[in-house]
Amino acid sequence: VLQKGLKENFADAQVCVVDCPDLTQEPFNFPAKGICGKPRIADVGGVPYLIPLVRKEKVYDLNTVAKDIELPGAFILGAGAVSSKVLGINAELIPIVQTKSEKKPAVNGSYVAQINPADKGCLLEKYSSKYTDCEFGLLANLYASEGQPGKVIEVKANGRTGELNFVSCLRQTLEKHYGEKPVGMGGTFIIQKGKAKIHIMPPEFSACPLNTDEDVNNWLKFFEMKAPLICQPVIVSRDPGFDLRVEHTHCFSHHGEGGHYHQDTSPDSVQYLGYFQPAELLFRIDRPQETHLVGRD
Repeated sequence: VLQKGLKENFADAQVCVVDCPDLTQEPFNFPAKGICGKPRIADVGGVPYLIPLVRKEKVYDLNTVAKDIELPGAFILGAGAVSSKVLGINAELIPIVQTKSEKKPAVNGSYVAQINPADKGCLLEKYSSKYTDCEFGLLANLYASEGQPGKVIEVKANGRTGELNFVSCLRQTLEKHYGEKPVGMGGTFIIQKGKAKIHIMPPEFSACPLNTDEDVNNWLKFFEMKAPLICQPVIVSRDPGFDLRVEHTHCFSHHGEGGHYHQDTSPDSVQYLGYFQPAELLFRIDRPQETHLVGRD
């Protein structure tokens, strides 16, 4: 299904089932070896807690989320916002956490991408270099598993010929094939070659209400960042009525760049390599009572 869909949007695409590579190795350096074992997706909070105006009291903990999704000690990957209570500012969180279990403390391998106060560029830092908690704020889309080795879906796609980004292509392909039945996936992929359009939220929350997508895009800071970028996608083919964010991807690198992935900007040369696992369960945590569809891109 995925290979057929990707070939409509990329010059070359190959999808097969392989053994998950050891994700503790380069370039990932994750705290768990794989993305297998009781795979599940959690959509926590939501964009309505950020815009039109922020609700700073919305703070969560990944260790608590792991318990909420009935998988204490889960290995969690995904995309979210930092806790402004901890950092004192707003920033992009790239969560990569082996949550705490009865036997072991949490291992936080997350990254934070923020606007560098010195030059207004990207400042990417390891979360654990400054903080000891596993908190996040406002919203997150998370893929959780036992972090075990096992069989995964390997996706290779080179040379983008269509308009869709890599993640949207995967998601829309699933939606087209499975229709009403929601199919979720998570994992990691690398933009091996090329460049990508990435945004980072400003350190200050907007004092003026952000009421349209145009307002949001004027507030966000956009960058072109270079490969290799290691990305953490969470995808649900369609929303079964839980006010989900159906796709959300954050990325980091070892050259100081990272943030929220939108699209590659070098379609001819881009190369993607990904490892995905379909999720068995979906959890919706702290769904906003008042909602809208602004800022979901």
